[in-house]
Amino acid sequence: MSIGHTLLGLLEKGPRHGYDLKRVYDERFGQDRPLHYGQVYTTLSRLLRNGLVQEAGVEPGEGPERKRYAITDAGVTDVEQWLGTPEKPEPYLQNTLYAKVVLALLSGRSADDVLDVQRAAHLTTMRELTKRKAHGDLADQLICDHALFHLEADLRWLELTAARLGQLRTAVTR
Repeated sequence: MSIGHTLLGLLEKGPRHGYDLKRVYDERFGQDRPLHYGQVYTTLSRLLRNGLVQEAGVEPGEGPERKRYAITDAGVTDVEQWLGTPEKPEPYLQNTLYAKVVLALLSGRSADDVLDVQRAAHLTTMRELTKRKAHGDLADQLICDHALFHLEADLRWLELTAARLGQLRTAVTR
């Protein structure tokens, strides 16, 4: 996720200081990976330097004064372009799991064991996500659905690969 674009998008609602941006970001997007304060302020400095935000005043705080940042017209244009640009679909053609299966076959180890261990890990993660989804708000449910769909695709690949292990063994050990 582009942190800079996300912060710009949050600033479209109105000026905010870094602490507030971090809080809102973490609430909306950072459940599993919250931002570090340093990351917020480094990103804001870069956005300021690039003319995408401007300082919009200073507030007294419990400690140092807090600078408020506002999005510029160039920042709004940048967010608009980012939102209109599709994310590159990642086909995962150089998959680590595939490499493990092939290396297990080449070394005489059990590729079935590699697939079984991975299947168990996927199922555990899917159960955790399903539990989280059941207790989450709509945003959390959608995030969990996205992850679950990807894990389901991985499970289909694991099953297909298990069914073709004999063919793969022949192909890689020639």
